[in-house]
Amino acid sequence: MNYDVTVIGGGPAGLAAAIAANKENASVLLVEREARLGGILKQCIHDGFGLVTFGEKLTGPEYCERYIDELLQTDVSVKLLTFVTRIEKNADGFAIHFVNREGAAHVQTRAIVLATGCRERTAKQVFIHGTRPSGVFTAGTAQYYVNLMGELPVKRCVILGSGDIGLIMARRLTMEGAEVIGVYEAKPEPSGLPRNLYQCLDDFGIPLHLSHTVTRVFGDERLTAVEIAQVDKNMRPIANTEKIIECDGLILSVGLIPENELAESIDVAIDRRTKGPICDQKYMTMEKGVFCAGNALHVNDLVDYVTLSAVEAGRNSAYLTNKPRALVHVVAEEGILYTVPSVLDVNEPVSDVTLYFRASRELRNAMLTLRVDGRAVFQKKYSVLRPPEMERLKLNFAQYGITTDSEVSLSLKEVE
Repeated sequence: MNYDVTVIGGGPAGLAAAIAANKENASVLLVEREARLGGILKQCIHDGFGLVTFGEKLTGPEYCERYIDELLQTDVSVKLLTFVTRIEKNADGFAIHFVNREGAAHVQTRAIVLATGCRERTAKQVFIHGTRPSGVFTAGTAQYYVNLMGELPVKRCVILGSGDIGLIMARRLTMEGAEVIGVYEAKPEPSGLPRNLYQCLDDFGIPLHLSHTVTRVFGDERLTAVEIAQVDKNMRPIANTEKIIECDGLILSVGLIPENELAESIDVAIDRRTKGPICDQKYMTMEKGVFCAGNALHVNDLVDYVTLSAVEAGRNSAYLTNKPRALVHVVAEEGILYTVPSVLDVNEPVSDVTLYFRASRELRNAMLTLRVDGRAVFQKKYSVLRPPEMERLKLNFAQYGITTDSEVSLSLKEVE
C-alpha cells in the first residue's frame, strides 16, 4: 500500500492533520494505537475546549467528536489498535512497519506527520524516595480511572504539582467524594492556568502550597503516608521542615514530555528546550518529509493551538517537494523560554508565520522585541506574561528582508 501522507496518532492533532491533508487531495493513512480515536480528550469531560476554534465551550469528547465526524466523511484510511514498530527511510520516502490484529505489515509513504502527543512524568523521574506501594498515580491515570472506568482510586490524597491536569483532578476527585488534602508545588509560582487555579482550587477550598514537594512515600502494599518538605530557591528540600501526611493516594502532575521515540529513531533533531523536534514554519522537522504537530512538537496549554498547528502540518505535508531548504534560526534570548518554529526556511513563504512562544519567568510590563541582524524590527508590550500561558503572534518576516545570512532573535524585558 502506498500513501502520500501517513499520520501517526489519532488524537486532536492527528485528526486535524489527516483531514487537512485529505482536503489537499492527498491519499492519507491515519494510524492509532488505541481502540478509539480522540487521544487524551476522550477522558477530559470538563469543558473549556474549543473557544478559539469553534467560539464555544466544549468538553473534550465533544471537541474531538467534531473532528471524528468530519474524518468519517472523507476517504482517509484509518487503522486502529495499530502499533508502529519501525520507520525506515528509503528512496521513495518512508516505509512504516506496524503490527495489529491482522499481523505485521508495512506501508510506503511520501510524508509523515508525527502527532504522537506527550506522556506524563512519573514518580521515579522526580526522584521520590521510598517503597513502591499502590496508590501512586499520574494525574492522567487517575483521570482515566474516574472518568472512563467509573472507579474512585483514592479516598484521601495529596497532589504533587500544580499543572492543569493536577488542578482539574483536584476538583474532580473532590466532586466524587475523595478528600484532597492539598496541592503541593516545588516552584515558587503555580504551573497551571489562572482560570484552573480559581475554578479548581479556590472554588472548592483546596489549599495550594508553593515551594513544597513530596520527598518520600510510605507503605508496603498500599500507600499509607507521604513526607512533605519545604524547598529552597534551587528546589532542594530544606532540613527540619519535613512533615508526614497520612493518605492513601498520591497524584502526580509534574510535567509532560513530548512522545518522540519514533522521531529519534529516524534521526529527527530534537530541541532541548521543547523536548520536541526542531521545525520550520511549515512544521517540517530537520528530516525532509517528516512533519510534526500538537503536543509531540511542544506541550500546548490549549487544544485549539494543537489543532491549528496540525492543520498547517497536514496541509503542508500534502505538498512535499524536492526544493532545497535555506534555514535561519530564530534565537530565543533573554526572557524567552522557547519559540515554535525555531527555524525559518527562507526558500518558502515567510510572509504569514504564526510564532508561538513562552516567557521563561513571570514578567509584568514586558516588551517583546524581534531583532533581525541586531536591528529591532518589531515590538509589542504585554502587561503580564507567565510561563504556563503560551502566546502566539502572526508575523510577516518577508518585510524584514531575511536571508540565509540573517540573524533573527526574540527577547523579553520588563520596562517602566
